[in-house]
Amino acid sequence: MYRITEVVKQLLILNVLLYLVTHWLMPQLGPALAMYYPASDFFRPWQIVSHMFMHGNFQHLFFNMFALFMFGTALESYLGPKKFLTLYLLSGFGALALYLGVWYLEVSALTPAQYQYFLTQPYRMVGASGAVFGLLAGYGMLFPESQIMLLIPPIPIKAKYFVLIYAALELYFGISATNPGVAHFAHVGGAIFGALIIFYWRKSGFR
Repeated sequence: MYRITEVVKQLLILNVLLYLVTHWLMPQLGPALAMYYPASDFFRPWQIVSHMFMHGNFQHLFFNMFALFMFGTALESYLGPKKFLTLYLLSGFGALALYLGVWYLEVSALTPAQYQYFLTQPYRMVGASGAVFGLLAGYGMLFPESQIMLLIPPIPIKAKYFVLIYAALELYFGISATNPGVAHFAHVGGAIFGALIIFYWRKSGFR
């Protein structure tokens, strides 16, 4: 087990603090930091970054932070702080890019009246999940043979298989829309970008 590393620690603190502020101390701040469709009345440029540090509820926060701690510490220890933070942030931006692309396709199918109504509604996305999925993909590529203990069922599985199965499930849920209310394509986007970043670093000498 790796000891908690500096960047992971700072990310954990930032996410938890923002959760406490936006859910308990200043709940009116939360909506302004979420990510909205860029053409909507609610969009602000800072949301491109701020949405990655917002969470809808405690469960959402807990599982993202648990994964950040479990996989992020090993990755930061291996990559170093700068490369790790680069992987984390670029995976988050990549997740947003894919999600917005899918969002655009969905919005493009609306009638003009539906589109105008859509722009006035506070549909938003929050969470560090895209960045975390980038870490999962990176972990699976760098430590493919390491064992991960599942919670349900409680069995060990190699990291490379865990990442592939999890990503495939997210893609299925996104395409089938069987689990609405979750940004599945953002998860897929984060995993894709995380894998591409590690692949590029490997091809360019990595260190």
